[in-house]
Amino acid sequence: MKNLMYGLWVWAKGTLATLSLAAAITAFGSFEVTHASPVDSPAAPGEAGVSVDEARAIAKEATIYGFPLVDNYRIQYSYFADQGSPEFKATWNTIYNNARVYTPDDKAIQTPNSDTPYSYVGADLRAEPIVLTVPKVEKGRYYALQFIDMYTFNFAYVGSRATGNDAGSFLLAGPGWKGATPKGIKQVIRSETEFAFILYRTQLFNPGDIENVKRIQSGYKVQTLSAFLGKSPPPAASKIDFFKPLASEQQRTSLAFFNELNFVLQFCPTHPSEQALMARFAKIGVGAGKTFDADALSPELRKALQDGMADGWKAFAEFKATELDTGKLTSADGFGTRDYLKNNYMQRMSAAVLGIYGNSKQEAIYPAYFVDTDHQKLDGLQRYTLRLAPDQLPPVNAFWSLTLYELPQSLLFANPINRYLINSAMLPALKRDSDGGITFYIQNESPGKDKEANWLPAPKGPFFLALRLYWPKEPAFNGQWKTPALQRSKP
Repeated sequence: MKNLMYGLWVWAKGTLATLSLAAAITAFGSFEVTHASPVDSPAAPGEAGVSVDEARAIAKEATIYGFPLVDNYRIQYSYFADQGSPEFKATWNTIYNNARVYTPDDKAIQTPNSDTPYSYVGADLRAEPIVLTVPKVEKGRYYALQFIDMYTFNFAYVGSRATGNDAGSFLLAGPGWKGATPKGIKQVIRSETEFAFILYRTQLFNPGDIENVKRIQSGYKVQTLSAFLGKSPPPAASKIDFFKPLASEQQRTSLAFFNELNFVLQFCPTHPSEQALMARFAKIGVGAGKTFDADALSPELRKALQDGMADGWKAFAEFKATELDTGKLTSADGFGTRDYLKNNYMQRMSAAVLGIYGNSKQEAIYPAYFVDTDHQKLDGLQRYTLRLAPDQLPPVNAFWSLTLYELPQSLLFANPINRYLINSAMLPALKRDSDGGITFYIQNESPGKDKEANWLPAPKGPFFLALRLYWPKEPAFNGQWKTPALQRSKP
């Protein structure tokens, strides 16, 4: 069955489960939302003697490399910079708690989980570090803080798996901070970029459990280091003119993509392993803080760069078809630290396209179903069953869930019974097979009153399924546990 699915790449355009933020930054200066571009002299690709063919090749590389950074900026802009956005959560360095799970109304991130209410922090680390304090969380309830940099690398975790359920304070520092560990800090966590995103997940057992989740969320605290120490803040960081990012569709074709990438790169000190790559990108005007002026290009060069962007997306499609859809690679291969991904930019791009902000494999894995056992794409015109044998429940320390996403948006599907997933917390209410196993019915119409407890409603068109395993156990990695087959029901 391994070849029938590949790891889901969670998060990005409606993923997660519901996000938000608000407040003003005192110690970091004012932040203005404008349509300004990075300030620098316009780059003129070709001046360094780059040929049309080379420019096309570099544009392909820069598209694959840059998409996660640009799409990350799109989301962070809507969450933390654009106060007029319906997706706005809060200002930088301010926590926002979302005391509900994701629904089809949440459209900023694709493939959201709908199991854990989220909390969010957009961290601006330029002036000083921030301190994140967590309360004691009762044994048996999973929670996690996922630390994501501007490259979309998962560079740290705090929570049930990583640090336990006891209370504590953790310091998050940017690349330029050189201070000593303050008293009262359990751990210093370092980001290689000047901005970072911290995504909190707090397990919700059932609808009646929401007040307990709210209580835990109220114990999440974020302070600047100076506020934590009771000292005067350092000088504020310079004001940033955040400009409106490209829409998701425009990111694939507009040459303004490279200008947006340049803007993001100015907050990402070049990693030693990427010095040569950045020198190569500079040949077409891509680099930290540069202004990429597409209108200044010759028609030939402009076409070469547009063709290069198309080449990048074609390479992604081929990678998905040959490596992901076949099961050769899974979500475990696409999310993690820089050291873990080893600068594999195609895997990082694929993770961002298919589910930005997905967890590292130690925290969660996401086997996904895009085709059935007959190798046919999933469609609501058909009916499907997925059976968990009595001894083959997903092996987890925390919880598992099966979630359905409507295509092409990869968002939760609005349905008459408002059921977007089936998870381990629902086990007592599910109907068991005669041998103690469980059969799920995935289809557009009800399978009948006697089976509705196990029904996951599907749209009338294309969709896919994601099986999430949070804090997976060893059998999920060593092949002892097999992902269950998705069968198409025969007429």
